[in-house]
Amino acid sequence: MEAAAATGTTDQGEGGRTPWLSVDGYHGSLEELLTLARSRRIDLGKVPLLGLVDQLVAAVRDAPPATPMGLRGDWVVMASWLVQLRSLLLLPADAPAHQAAEDAADHFRNRLSELGEIQALAAWLDRRPHLGRDVFTRGQPPEEIDLFVEGGPEVDVIEFLWASMALFDDGDPGPDISETYRPRRRDLYSVPEARARILKRLAEAPDGLPLEQLLPEDSATAGSSAEPALKQRAAWTSTFIASLELAKQGEAALAQEDRFTAIHVRPAPVETPT
Repeated sequence: MEAAAATGTTDQGEGGRTPWLSVDGYHGSLEELLTLARSRRIDLGKVPLLGLVDQLVAAVRDAPPATPMGLRGDWVVMASWLVQLRSLLLLPADAPAHQAAEDAADHFRNRLSELGEIQALAAWLDRRPHLGRDVFTRGQPPEEIDLFVEGGPEVDVIEFLWASMALFDDGDPGPDISETYRPRRRDLYSVPEARARILKRLAEAPDGLPLEQLLPEDSATAGSSAEPALKQRAAWTSTFIASLELAKQGEAALAQEDRFTAIHVRPAPVETPT
């Protein structure tokens, strides 16, 4: 038999979607053979059916992955037709079994009426992603990625370490260790200083003093520049906060006749036991 001559090949002519068969008595496509057999223009009795089946099995097995499953199903259906036509030739026309074969052929034709639905289902399955071709399980990347990874450049670890060490011996002056920028420290008034100053002046003035008279003595000489103005604001802020703390702690009392008027600070009254 000449099964090896047509393995995995298809006719590129008019029947270009069916396998190419080559046996004693016939050389052509499967579709053309079925057409000749139906029209009785070829004697199937002289065609080795076993060789045709072997070549068809090889064509289905070796077909490219892109071959639709519906097309492969058509090949199997055509082969079934050939087997049926060949079986009818083995029976005499007037034999009782011949009628049974005809009935079986009618039943087979009825089953083939569903071929359209089967082909549609096969085409739908073929359009779905195939495992190993379109989608891959976790840990099994496609072959192209494996080849790409395996074909990557090899790294000499020793040479890589020497090259890394050479970066530290290129004569550079080294990292910049100069002092980073720090804002200039300002000599401003603190709240503890203001608290001590208020207690000292209230001890000399039992009737109390306005808040502005409790400011530091040098704050009154601040000019109009930015630095003296900042010191003057710091003097007012520290003095006001210190007076609030003294009032909270019961060491001083604050009073204000009306809104936006001067705040008067006086010592806290001493409670006498009754």
